[in-house]
Amino acid sequence: MKPVLVEVTQRIRERSAATRAAYLARVQAAIDRPRGSDRMGCANVAHAFAALPANDKLRVVAERAPHIGVVTAYNDMLSAHQPYEGFPALIRDEAHRQGATVQVAGGVPAMCDGVTQGLPGMELSLFSRDTIAMSTAIALTHDVFDAALLLGVCDKIVPGLLIGALHFGHLPCVFVPAGPMSTGLSNNEKSKVREQFAQGLVGRDKLLEAESAAYHGPGTCTFYGTANSNQMLLEAMGLHVPGAAFVHPHAQMREALTREAVRTVLGITKAKRFTPIGRLVDERVIVNAMVALLATGGSTNHLIHWVAVARAAGIQIDWTDFSDLSHATPLLARVYPNGSADVNQFQSAGGPGFVIRELLEGGFMHADVAAVVEGGLHEFGKAPHQDGAALRWNDLPRASGDESIVRPASKPFSPEGGLKLLTGNLGRSVIKISAVPDDRHVVEAPARVFASQEELLAAFKAGELERDLIAVVRFQGPRANGMPELHKLTPPLAVLQGKGFKVALVTDGRMSGASGKVPAAIHVSPEALADGPLGKVRDGDVIRLDAVAGTLDALVDAAEWAARPLARITDAASDTNAHGLGRELFGGMRRNVLSAEEGACTWL
Repeated sequence: MKPVLVEVTQRIRERSAATRAAYLARVQAAIDRPRGSDRMGCANVAHAFAALPANDKLRVVAERAPHIGVVTAYNDMLSAHQPYEGFPALIRDEAHRQGATVQVAGGVPAMCDGVTQGLPGMELSLFSRDTIAMSTAIALTHDVFDAALLLGVCDKIVPGLLIGALHFGHLPCVFVPAGPMSTGLSNNEKSKVREQFAQGLVGRDKLLEAESAAYHGPGTCTFYGTANSNQMLLEAMGLHVPGAAFVHPHAQMREALTREAVRTVLGITKAKRFTPIGRLVDERVIVNAMVALLATGGSTNHLIHWVAVARAAGIQIDWTDFSDLSHATPLLARVYPNGSADVNQFQSAGGPGFVIRELLEGGFMHADVAAVVEGGLHEFGKAPHQDGAALRWNDLPRASGDESIVRPASKPFSPEGGLKLLTGNLGRSVIKISAVPDDRHVVEAPARVFASQEELLAAFKAGELERDLIAVVRFQGPRANGMPELHKLTPPLAVLQGKGFKVALVTDGRMSGASGKVPAAIHVSPEALADGPLGKVRDGDVIRLDAVAGTLDALVDAAEWAARPLARITDAASDTNAHGLGRELFGGMRRNVLSAEEGACTWL
């Protein structure tokens, strides 16, 4: 293994010793109890299984057959989650074939960032993660299950399900994806139309036509954003059936993989190869997920979400850990926005299996970890194939199917990962550099300060930004307004960059996995509302964003900087952030949320 991998893992283990030990003790205490229907009162048991068919009641109570709880994020608002409508029946059928029983324990909310982008509803998005975690807990707290299957794909849904599942660490768990939609309008063409619309060169009709051609059917969006990064990380953590991530929802293989998920989770119950999720997800597994993210240039949202996931398992990680790993992790994939390919093309070129195999063989990941399949993580470096009614996993070709999309560790796109930590007098932030041209890794320009994305868009439309500038958008952190995505800013900033101006974004908000070619220092912590130094920036201050050196500074005299007062959010903005479309209900989360680097957790 690479020395940095060992060093970072050991550092995390030492930092987390007390919290991890306490967590594992709670997991063991839950494991040591009698199974659910044996320890519960008769009325409790009757209520739990009242709706089951008589044969299932006999199996679960008298025969003590394994009982699987399903937690689903199904709704038909999200294209990625619409295919889950038929999964419970399929899971139930396979469980019956295996002599087991199933109940859908509960559903969790699942909102679409694509629908709410740039709208007030997006201010609920980040907090939906912890709401999903709590909903998972409500589902599983009936406490009659021997194992759990978790059905979810998109941005906050998978981290939320995982956080919730880790609070039931005594249960064996397998995650069941639904897969990406078929390829539509290319991401590059879609982005081109968006930029044309931002300039007024095409109308809403052409923009809608392009967007509808890109997002056109069941499955996840096909760019490598947060949703598809989720699936990559779950493969790297050994929590999927190997190779399940990027198979189309309606492919014959999808049904086979879903049935295999049932057989897999039954194979790791107490009577078999017992592998509860709380033991499986240890420091090494968390580090493997971090490496997979860095090696593929995945979503920056996971610098928030996986900190929270780790905390749910008693493990403490921070952005310095990510940064140190990034310096020693090769970039092996270029998938939009880091390249032109979509996830279907990524899958065809080798997909997660190729990347995981290369990372394992190169010593960039821990190989000696548990997984939901008996062969361990090495099985995730293979590809599933149907052999009649059976599934088989075959070795992948040694060569990439397309070296413009995925490469071996011996020939990476870059010797370093796609994410970088920035520090300086503006705080700590992260930047995704894998999609940014090399000549844009350093930007030094005067600041233009905005208190909302709407203010920036208005200034762009008024022609006020036709120059070199660093756009500072503050009061966008978790405490201020729930930290909405700021993707609406990408087209206008890309237009300015395309005109030859030096442009960058600095914000305490989020830009996530779909952020593109414009340099963006995001998640600046502490946020402006928490008295972060971003509140000191004034129009005209020269800011230097240096992704090479890893710095982010306002080039202001130190004494003057120290003496400057902090800008305050206006009463009107504060009132707007707190009301409408349910924002009132999330006031407690805004008040109690931790910083982005602490995972934006609301339960601690």
